[in-house]
Amino acid sequence: MIAWIITAEIAFWIVILIGLVCRYRFKKPKLSIIFFALTPVIDLLLVLLTAMDLRAGTPASISHGIAAVYIGVSIAYGKTMITWADEKFQQWFLKLPIEKKRLTGLAKGIHEIKMLGLHVIAYVISASLLYAMIVFIGQLTDTSSLLQVMKVWGIILIIDAIISFSYIIFPNKK
Repeated sequence: MIAWIITAEIAFWIVILIGLVCRYRFKKPKLSIIFFALTPVIDLLLVLLTAMDLRAGTPASISHGIAAVYIGVSIAYGKTMITWADEKFQQWFLKLPIEKKRLTGLAKGIHEIKMLGLHVIAYVISASLLYAMIVFIGQLTDTSSLLQVMKVWGIILIIDAIISFSYIIFPNKK
């Protein structure tokens, strides 16, 4: 299962890199969009492989939970990750200067709240997938490890929320 997750992550970045090369090196923006659109297909394949693995009788494990987390994060943060990769590609390979204004004060707080929103979306997607896995498995095996993944991530989400809101409550002037 872990090998599938690693393979999905590698495939995700390869598809993005090919998309960026098509966009900037070959001047084919429409072709690059096709490659970027393949990223959800990779997620779908990971969902199917995870479901097949569980249905085949493999005991539910933390790796199955991590697969759901990977999918949720990939879907929620996908556009943000592609934008980041696009900026880095322009900076590293095209040697274009990328001027990013450092956020401070309320602007930083608003940005952090937006990122928290993406975190919540990732959590909801992953929790839904984990719940679907639990229902799909039924009574065939112990699913407590899947619930444990969501409990740990829930704690991380709460910590992220506290930190994110702290940027609004105590804005940094620097």
